[in-house]
Amino acid sequence: MDSVWLLVLVLAPLCDQTAAGSGLLRDPDPDQKVDLKVDLDLVSVLHRVDQRFLSVTIDASLAEEEKFMSLLSSPKVRTLARALTPAFLRFGGTRQDFMEFTPQRFHQDSGSTAEPTCDQMELPSWLEDRLKKDWTRQRVILMREDLQRKYRRVKFTEYTVDLLHSFTNCSGMDLIFGLNALLRTADNSWNSSNAASLLSYCESRRYRMSWELGNEPNSYEKKAGIRVDGRQLGRDFTRLRDMMSQSKFYHDAALYGPDVGQPRDRRTDILEGFLQTGSEAVDALTWHHYYVNGRDTSLEDFIDPEVLDTLALKTTEVLKKVKLVSPEKPVWLGETSSAFGGGAVGLSDTFVAGFMWLDKLGLAARLGLDVVMRQVFIGSGSYHLVDDNLDPLPDYWLSVLYKRLVGPEVLKVGFSSFARSKRVRLYLHCSTRESLSLFRSSSGAVTLISLNLSKKPVWIVVPASVSSSTVEAFVLQSDQPGEDGLYSRSVKLNGDVLKMVDDQTLPDLKAAPLPPSERLQLPAFSLAFFVFTDAAAAACI
Repeated sequence: MDSVWLLVLVLAPLCDQTAAGSGLLRDPDPDQKVDLKVDLDLVSVLHRVDQRFLSVTIDASLAEEEKFMSLLSSPKVRTLARALTPAFLRFGGTRQDFMEFTPQRFHQDSGSTAEPTCDQMELPSWLEDRLKKDWTRQRVILMREDLQRKYRRVKFTEYTVDLLHSFTNCSGMDLIFGLNALLRTADNSWNSSNAASLLSYCESRRYRMSWELGNEPNSYEKKAGIRVDGRQLGRDFTRLRDMMSQSKFYHDAALYGPDVGQPRDRRTDILEGFLQTGSEAVDALTWHHYYVNGRDTSLEDFIDPEVLDTLALKTTEVLKKVKLVSPEKPVWLGETSSAFGGGAVGLSDTFVAGFMWLDKLGLAARLGLDVVMRQVFIGSGSYHLVDDNLDPLPDYWLSVLYKRLVGPEVLKVGFSSFARSKRVRLYLHCSTRESLSLFRSSSGAVTLISLNLSKKPVWIVVPASVSSSTVEAFVLQSDQPGEDGLYSRSVKLNGDVLKMVDDQTLPDLKAAPLPPSERLQLPAFSLAFFVFTDAAAAACI
C-alpha cells in the first residue's frame, strides 16, 4: 500500500510568519527540534461524508418575534450563506418545541405558486439597521429565558416559513424544519394536528424541505415538565412518517431525528428506546454535542487536546448503539458547537473557537459521521458564525475555506507511537473538485488539515515522493500576536486580515503558492490547509 511519510519538527518561535516573506519556508533551528513522524495513506478511502457535510443551523429563537426573520433577507446575509453551499440549513433548537403554526391567510388552492424573486425579497438597508438595533435588546430577553428555563408559547405564521424557504432557495441551501414535539395528547402521544396544518401550507406552496420532530427530548422534563421516553418518541416519529407518506408532495421527503443530547444518563435510555421503535422512520440518526459549559469554561479548555478528544468518546458510544439496531443508518451531528448554554462569551465567537470547530470537522469525518450542523449561522448566543452586525467571524472564514478545499473522501493519518504530539492535529481528505479547477490541478490532489495548539511553530518535512509537489498554503492566524490574539474577533489568511469587500462581495481567499520543498511551516496557534496539488493520490483519482 502506497503511503507518504511526514516528519513534523516542533521548534522555537520564528519572527516572520507571513506568507509573503515568507516565514512558511524559513529553515528551522536543528538544535530545537522534536521529530514527529506521520503516515498518510493515499490509497484507501476510510469514509465518504455527505457533500453537505459542513452544514449550519438557525435557532428558532430568531422567530420568537417574527420581524427578526426579515434579517434573512439581508443581501449581506445571503451572500455569506451562498459561500457555505452545498449545505443543509436546520431551523430548530429549544424554542421549536414552544412554537405553534398559526396561519393568518386563507389558502385556497388557486393553482398559483409564484413567489417574489430573490432580488425582490432583499431587505432595505434602513430596515436592516433598525432590526439589528432591536435584536441587541431581544438577545437580552432570550438569554434571560434560557437562564430561567422559562419559555413562552410562540405563534408563528406563514411569514416565518416563507422567509426560511426564500432564504434557503436563494442561497442554495437545503431546508430542514423542526416541528414542535411538546404538543401532546391526553395519553402523552404526539398531537400532530398543528404539524398537519403546517405541512398542508408548505405543500400548497410546493416548498421542498425536510423535517425533524423535537429538540433534545432528554431535557423536556426540565424545560416543560413533560417526560417522553424513547419508545414513545419513536412512535411519534413513525406517526409523522405516516403523515408524510400520505402527502403527494412530501411522501419522498427526508425525516431526521431524534436530536438527542450527547450520551449521559437518561439520554442513553432515550436513544436506545427510540432506536427500537423509530429507527425505520428516519433517514439519518441525529444527536447533539458540545464540549463544555459556556458559563464556566476557559481559554485553556478551547485548546486542550483532552477536551477535544471527548468528541471521539461520545461519538463512538452513539455509533455503537446505532450499529446494533440499524447498522446502515447514517449518523449526523444535528446540532453542535463549542460550548452549550449559548456559547462562552468572549471565546465562542473569537479566533480560539476555530480549534474546536476545525478539529470537530476533521475528527467527525474520520469517525464516520456524515453531516455536522454548526450552531448557529445567525441568531442568539455567542457561538454564531455571523455577528449581530451581520459581519463574519473567524469560524465563518474557516468554514468557507473548508468548503472550498476539503472533499468528501476521508483518508487515513497515522502518527508513530514513540513521538506523538497531541497539540499537533492533522486530518487528510481528497481535495474538492472546485480546488482542482482553481489550481489547475489534475485529479489526485489532497488537502492536509492542520492545527497547531502550541505556542511554538511546527515544521512539516515531507519526503521526496511528495516534496516535488507544489503546495497551495492557506494559513489562518489571529490578527494579534501571542496568546492575547486568541481572543480576537478577526483573522488573517496568509498575513492579510479577512473582511468583506462590500455587502455582496467576499474577498479573494488567496493561497500562498509554495514551490516544491521539503519543509512547510505551521505557525504557533494557527490553523491551516495545505493542498498538495500534484500528490497523485490513488484514492482521489
